[in-house]
Amino acid sequence: MNPYLYIFGTILFTVYGQIVLKWRLSQIKFVLPEGIIDKILALFKIIFDPFIFSGFASAFVASLFWMAAMTKFEITKAYPFMSLAPALVFLVGILFLGEQFTWGKVIGLGLIILGTIVTVKL
Repeated sequence: MNPYLYIFGTILFTVYGQIVLKWRLSQIKFVLPEGIIDKILALFKIIFDPFIFSGFASAFVASLFWMAAMTKFEITKAYPFMSLAPALVFLVGILFLGEQFTWGKVIGLGLIILGTIVTVKL
């Protein structure tokens, strides 16, 4: 198996978790209550929503992929790839969540990707 698939799996499951959490919380219009006890109760209640739970589960799966990647790569080579996650979140956020597109975000993400290439290749 190509060891880069471990990094790709880490990124994919990380992005899925973030996107599904944002989507579901927006869909149910979740707002944290004011009191600390009410906040804790509300969070425990929402954790068992199937989509929210899948977001947390995907974070766990991403961790498993990351552990596998750490057996194949130096962390200084693997970790820069994680900076590609914001680019994927940006694209998915625009396409599926109706997030705002700005050229500033595109330029910033381009710089992140360029930095990733420089970090990994040099």
